[in-house]
Amino acid sequence: MQTVWLTGAEWLAVLRIGLGLWWLESWRHKDKRGWFERGTGIAWAADVAGKHKWPAVRSGFDTVVAPRPKLMAYVVVYAELALGLGLIAGFLTPIALVGGLLLNLLYLVLMIHDWAEQGQNAMMALISLVALLAVSWQTWSLDSAIGLF
Repeated sequence: MQTVWLTGAEWLAVLRIGLGLWWLESWRHKDKRGWFERGTGIAWAADVAGKHKWPAVRSGFDTVVAPRPKLMAYVVVYAELALGLGLIAGFLTPIALVGGLLLNLLYLVLMIHDWAEQGQNAMMALISLVALLAVSWQTWSLDSAIGLF
């Protein structure tokens, strides 16, 4: 495909790298001390889940997250870092794209009442889906360089 300035595959790589930078920024701006030492992130999510209009979200949170808040804080924070780095470098890209898509869908469901949050999560999920289906790791990626996928 011919486009202005870059090829179609290169534009897909730009999209993938941009999504990785978005995840990296999500990780960077988190108050890690608050998340890890004071439990602020999971406490906030517990409050949101507790008021959620869907009972399945409340019970799912109570079953999966509430019993292990410290572990889940580390999972969330470091998943965002791993997604960012993986997408930027193009390493294990399909796995990172599926993981990011699932995390965004989880955030989307948890924050179903907050339309400001929804826009970001919907766009990130859409970019993940496009980058996944368009095989965006074929250009400018470690996956391509070492012959993965």
